[in-house]
Amino acid sequence: MMYNLPVNTTNIIYALLAGVLPALLWLWFWLKEDNLHPEPRYLITLSFIGGMVAVVLAIFLEKYAADISSDTTTRYITWAAIEEITKFLAVAFIALRSRYMDEPIDAMIYCITVALGFAALENAIFILSPINTGDITKSIVMGNMRFIGATLVHLVSSASIGFMIGLAFYKNIFIKTIAMIAGVILAVALHASFNLSIINTTAIDTLKVFVWVWIAIIILIILFEEIKVIKPKTT
Repeated sequence: MMYNLPVNTTNIIYALLAGVLPALLWLWFWLKEDNLHPEPRYLITLSFIGGMVAVVLAIFLEKYAADISSDTTTRYITWAAIEEITKFLAVAFIALRSRYMDEPIDAMIYCITVALGFAALENAIFILSPINTGDITKSIVMGNMRFIGATLVHLVSSASIGFMIGLAFYKNIFIKTIAMIAGVILAVALHASFNLSIINTTAIDTLKVFVWVWIAIIILIILFEEIKVIKPKTT
């Protein structure tokens, strides 16, 4: 998505709190899925911040993409690809080569953490505009809608990459590479589908889309359980 960035220090702080605190709530929920072998707090923190940094890169790339494409469908698909690729790059740079990435579920944890960091700053930017104009009601409504919708789209999309990496965790490098590529393609497809489904829709239609997003969250919880039981083959 494209963003406008009003500048008012107090409003920026309020917007950041409105964007970050719900994301941290989601992060707390998903970290409980890895409570037997929790990841280092500093690496989780770096991953969350890395997701926020990815937003900055995505903004510049999306503005460039908007300049070279006037077709709405192409633009929305391109934006989805940019966001999923920048999030994945953050995961790859911060966590994938870490010695703490030692079990299949870790890939999902770090992908989700980066996604929530990305969503936190993105949500703050969206909420900032109505806060800056004094429209508190609109900012609250927008924050709630993004909490139950757009944030979960980021979460599910990135988690699909982590799931594919987890499936191939004990495989050779070729299969791992194919799994990562397949995961990124799946993430882009999921994200783009959401983007395209809310173009020119009514509020009721958008809520119906959010229902499917919540169904995806239930599926994601099931996938977590599937990843937990993956073990290396013994000879």
